Amino acid sequence: MISSPHNPQLKHVRALAGRSKDRRAAGAYLVEGVRLVEALLDSGQKIESIYYSDDASNRAVRLIQRLELSGYGCEAVLSSVFKTICETETSQGILAVVKIPMADSRDMLEDDLILVPDQIRDPGNLGTLLRSAVAAGVTRVIIPPETVDPYAPKVVRSAMGAHFSLEITPMEWDRIQEALSGYVVYLAAADGEIGLWQADFHSKTAIIIGGEAEGAGTFARTVSNVTVSIPMKGKIESLNAGVAGSIILFEVLRQRSENK
Repeated sequence: MISSPHNPQLKHVRALAGRSKDRRAAGAYLVEGVRLVEALLDSGQKIESIYYSDDASNRAVRLIQRLELSGYGCEAVLSSVFKTICETETSQGILAVVKIPMADSRDMLEDDLILVPDQIRDPGNLGTLLRSAVAAGVTRVIIPPETVDPYAPKVVRSAMGAHFSLEITPMEWDRIQEALSGYVVYLAAADGEIGLWQADFHSKTAIIIGGEAEGAGTFARTVSNVTVSIPMKGKIESLNAGVAGSIILFEVLRQRSENK
């Protein structure tokens, strides 16, 4: 059992919880909590290591037994020490270190619906967008340079397992423009050229959702073909990025489902 907070393995875990620079250097990120680790195991993503508290919940203990039967080594950690590597206040007593998947090199034109969250800096909003993306049938999310790290712990928690179902591809804007050349690229904007209900999402589509404070950046506006706005009846200036993106994604799903 690991009983010291200075254990090198735990120092590595805390580094992954902290800076995106450390996550990129290690090529790894953290997944915490029973539900997420269960989904992780079912996804088949590569797990580097697993840590659990010596007072883990009954459900966590059953999951640990399942992991060990699947061939994974699980490290017990003294409960007081385990708290030093947790991001949540009420931990369920289990945490996994996971390899960040290599970017898929296949032709992006195989992706029928792509999400581009531009300058999204709030982890909760990005997590919400990733979760809605999976539900709406998005296959790839392209992450531009100024968007929060998609593997930050708060993003992973709020996405609720979406990371295990998406191709998440960090990319510079020159490459984004090239990759989306075969798509109709819609940019969500308060002053959109057309309303959401008038947009046609039946062809290969990319949706750009701008940041919470200033919206999308200059590059996003250059790449987009059409700006689209969400009709609103009440007197409210705007919706947050997570809500706005979810509404648009489910309108895409609605339109495409009607033709099936």
